[in-house]
Amino acid sequence: MRANRRELMRTAAAATAISGLGIEPAAQSSSQQERGKRRMKVAALCSTYHYLSHAYHIVGRFIDGFPLYDGKAELHKPSEEFEIASMYIEQVSPETDLGLGVAARNKIPVFDSVEKALTLGGDKLDVDAVLLIAEHGKYPINEKYQTLYPRHDYFSKMVGVFRASGRGVPVFVDKHLSYDRARAAEMIAWSEELKFPLMAGSSLPVTWRRPDLEIPLGVTIEDAVVLSRGEIEIFGFHALETLQCFAERRGLNGKKQGVKAVTCLTGDDVWKAADAGRWSMDLLETAASRSQSRNVGGPKQCVAEFNPPPNRPTFLRTPIYFEVEYADGFIGKVVTANGYVDDTTIALKLKGHEPNVVSTNVYLPAPPGASFFNPLVLRIEDTFRTGKPPYPPVRTQLTGGILDALLESRLSGGKRITTPDLENLDYSAPADSGYIRTPWPNQA
Repeated sequence: MRANRRELMRTAAAATAISGLGIEPAAQSSSQQERGKRRMKVAALCSTYHYLSHAYHIVGRFIDGFPLYDGKAELHKPSEEFEIASMYIEQVSPETDLGLGVAARNKIPVFDSVEKALTLGGDKLDVDAVLLIAEHGKYPINEKYQTLYPRHDYFSKMVGVFRASGRGVPVFVDKHLSYDRARAAEMIAWSEELKFPLMAGSSLPVTWRRPDLEIPLGVTIEDAVVLSRGEIEIFGFHALETLQCFAERRGLNGKKQGVKAVTCLTGDDVWKAADAGRWSMDLLETAASRSQSRNVGGPKQCVAEFNPPPNRPTFLRTPIYFEVEYADGFIGKVVTANGYVDDTTIALKLKGHEPNVVSTNVYLPAPPGASFFNPLVLRIEDTFRTGKPPYPPVRTQLTGGILDALLESRLSGGKRITTPDLENLDYSAPADSGYIRTPWPNQA
């Protein structure tokens, strides 16, 4: 089936922007048909734009293109279908800024407010889609170790323009909707009220999997352990996204996707929990077997020897354990083991499946190329083009909410935190999880 789909995408002109993703192209909406051959105008709302920032990677791909690693030499060019029509950059540092130069080189107007970027300086919405990329920049960090990125602030101003204009357009929000789960819920409510398409999240659910691994819908997942790395909030979100995009495919038996409680442990309590059978060291080692960066010496030794980078206060020196109790009784687990690995892998134990233990690396090719942004941009293009996000935005609301509650648990010394606001969240997992299926970049 996947071979047939890839062949279809090679021969169908309408599928150019999703080539290699393993799914068939969605039909154009009537508004897009009316637009004809005119390029979609995209507003880019950025917290900052410097070398290797998310704006650099995402907006830059819309402008310059990128390889698909599908056996073709030419770059995939979003600029043939999408035009970055405006930019807003909140923080511009003379020492590091690239955004103003990129805009000048490509004749993109830069506005001094979110509202002007969306209206192109006029009175009404004058773009066809929005990139909201509030990641990186100098923002406060609270006691929960959350960076207070202004995603909700940008989104609120954007919604104000939509209301005043009497219409909305497709929106992509980079990474989590908000550090605060109540604000994230408000963003989802606005998108549902005004009925504009919303995609949010990062590359991990759609990047390469080494090896390929698609969990059948409705399978019974008996256990799952994600092994990850990095700063507790920034990379904690990535680890939880990895957990969720696999866990959502389990059979729910009439229950909801939501989460009823979470617990965060740190330090020796993480290893004590493993010794007590709370999480499986065997599954963690299975996940570690897929790592491209695994250190010698075992997880306990490597984490004990880890020395965090300077001036990165949320890069904890201790191991971190996330426990996620779902409404249907399933418990998902995440172990952050800095010093042992520097990538993200997952191992799952499945009932009635052969083999019953499966694992994969959620593959993130390293910067400066950071090719994992390629499949993310492909999926953003799909959303802008069709008005249909690859997965419901409630997934990102749930993932971000889990993280917010877990950081409360850490602050409380590892107490179990109940999450009634997350327990009733629900959505259906997509039939095809949408991860990219072209050869890995280093195989192309």
